[in-house]
Order: sequence, then C-alpha cells, then structure tokens
Amino acid sequence: MNTDDLEQFEAERELQLAQEYQDVVGMFRFAVETDRRFYLANTVDVAVRADGARPLVEVTLTDAWVWDMYRKSRFVPRVRVMTFKDVNVEELPKADE
Repeated sequence: MNTDDLEQFEAERELQLAQEYQDVVGMFRFAVETDRRFYLANTVDVAVRADGARPLVEVTLTDAWVWDMYRKSRFVPRVRVMTFKDVNVEELPKADE
C-alpha cells in the first residue's frame, strides 16, 4: 500500500464516519468535546475532582457514541474521561425543533 492508497483509505473512512454521525446524532441529547475525542451521549455528568491551577475534571457519559474512525463499535454503554483540559458539553436541539 503506497501513500496515496493510505490517504484515499483514510479519506473514505472519514467520510463514512461523517455519514454515520449524521445518521445517529438525532438519537442523542448531548455533544461532548474533550481534548482527545468527540462524543454524543444521552447522559453527561461533569465533576471537578481536584481544585487548583490545573483542576482534574471527570466526565462520565452513558449511552454514548464515539467519533473514532478506527473503532469497530462506536456505540458504548459508558465512558469515563479524566482530563486537565477543557471539556465542552452542548445540549443538542430536539429533532422537532
């Protein structure tokens, strides 16, 4: 496999992932972005575990979908993220809005 083949493969996987996102986004209530991943989830709990200059943030997601083109299954029942970085949680509009 040469470089062009690999780039074509990755571009196709990214397109498939974007299409899957469009298909599933309506099933979820929240969009969550961390420094490493993007998630869709129906339940999100954010807790600060350590105060200070760099607070430790724990994010627990249930009934989630993970934006990751290399995962076999992007649907996961529970995700726990520990980070010192920013976490963005957005409530998604309902399908009928």
